[in-house]
Amino acid sequence: MYDAGLVDAAKDSGARVLLGGNPESQQPGNFYPTTLIADIDNDNPLVTEEQFGPALPIIRYSTIDDAISMANGLDVGLGASVWSPDLSAAREVAARLQAGTVWINKHGAVDPRIPFGGNKQSGYGLGFGVEGIKHLGVPLIVNG
Repeated sequence: MYDAGLVDAAKDSGARVLLGGNPESQQPGNFYPTTLIADIDNDNPLVTEEQFGPALPIIRYSTIDDAISMANGLDVGLGASVWSPDLSAAREVAARLQAGTVWINKHGAVDPRIPFGGNKQSGYGLGFGVEGIKHLGVPLIVNG
């Protein structure tokens, strides 16, 4: 399902749009506005399906263990991010998340020198870095 379909399904389920969610009022073409959705269930397609657009579900949780359990209960796990002023606590949470990459206090920062890949039903194996090149079966020629 595309992002507009996921947002529409979230709205139909009673979730609340805090920001965005109306591509017709924006630029023409393949533009979709940054969208924040609150009051959404953890089993909503906007949460459970891997989407790559600027539509972000905001899910309430009671404890860190609950949040980790909900995140790890998904069938996908390409990337995750942990946001906290306490870096030690953020690292502990990140270590428990089942995702190909977990960022702390940022999201989506990919360095082509470092392998990147998913977990569970996400991604197509490794990309980037020497290991990513080896995974593709491409001969690696190093100068020097």
